[in-house]
Amino acid sequence: MLKEAIKEAPTIEEAKAAAVRELGVPEEKALFEVLQAPQKKTLGLFGGCPARVRAYFEVTPASRAAEYLEEILRGLGVAAPSISVKEEADGCVLTLAGEDLGFIIGRRGETLDALQYLTGLVANRVDNSYYRVTLDIGNYREKREQSLAGLARKMAGQAARTGRKTSLEPMNPYERHIIHTAVQEVKGATSWSVGSEPNRHVVIGPSDDNPVRARSRGGSRSRGKGGDRAAGERPSRPERAPRGSRSDTIEKPEREIRQFVPRSNPLPTADGATPPSKTQSEKENSSLLYGRIDL
Repeated sequence: MLKEAIKEAPTIEEAKAAAVRELGVPEEKALFEVLQAPQKKTLGLFGGCPARVRAYFEVTPASRAAEYLEEILRGLGVAAPSISVKEEADGCVLTLAGEDLGFIIGRRGETLDALQYLTGLVANRVDNSYYRVTLDIGNYREKREQSLAGLARKMAGQAARTGRKTSLEPMNPYERHIIHTAVQEVKGATSWSVGSEPNRHVVIGPSDDNPVRARSRGGSRSRGKGGDRAAGERPSRPERAPRGSRSDTIEKPEREIRQFVPRSNPLPTADGATPPSKTQSEKENSSLLYGRIDL
C-alpha cells in the first residue's frame, strides 16, 4: 500500500519538506518524484511556476505497526523508544529496548499482550489480511515460554506418577498451546482446556493408558463391591453364654434397707446414744424468735 502527498513550493527542497510533513514520516523514509521544476518569471513579470513534488512511501504492515507502537509509547511517557522490526513469513516481531520498560510487561505479561493485540489490529488494516505481530521486551517471550514448558513437564510428571490432575492458572491461547505441547512429551500424562475466556485454563492429568490410573480404578471398584469380604463370609463372633445361665451363676448381694427417721426425732450418734436435749436458755431464745402476736 502506497501513501503519497503532492506539494508545491518556490523550490524543490521546500516542496519536499512540505510533502513529508503531510505524510508524517522522516525524509529519509520517503521517495520523491519531481513533477514540475520551478521556473522564474520573464523580466520578473510574465510566466514562471513553482516546483511541484510528489513524495510517497510503501506502507507495510510491519512499518505501520511500528509507527503505531511508537505513538502509544510516547503517550505512556516513554522517551525515544527504540523499536527494531524483524520481518517473518506471516508477520513480524517488534522488539523494544530502553530503560524502565518493566511496567509495559505488566503482571504475567498482560499489558504486553494488550499492546500486542492493538498493534496487530492496526497492522491487519493495511492489506485487510491476517498479519501476525509479536511484541517483545528484553527477551521476555522466550523466558516466559521456557518457564511455562518447565512447569508443564513438572506437573505432567506428577500426574503420571500419582494419577491425580492439576489445574493451572488462566492463560491466553498462545501460552495454553505451549503447555499442551510440553505435556505431550511426558509419557502417561495428558492435558485439556476448561472454561471460557478470560478464565480458560489448562488441566493436566493422567492419560488413559497410564498404569497408575488403571490400578486406581480397579482398587476403587473392588472397594465398592466389598473388597476381600465379597469372596468369603463374615467371620462369626465367639459363642456367648446364655443370658439366663449367667444370671444364675452370679449372686447379687442383698441391699440393706434403710429406715426413714423423722427429723423431729433426735438422730442417733455413732455409739447409739441419743444427743442431749436443749437447755432452758436455748428454749427461751427460740421462743423469742417466734413470739405470740395479739390481735
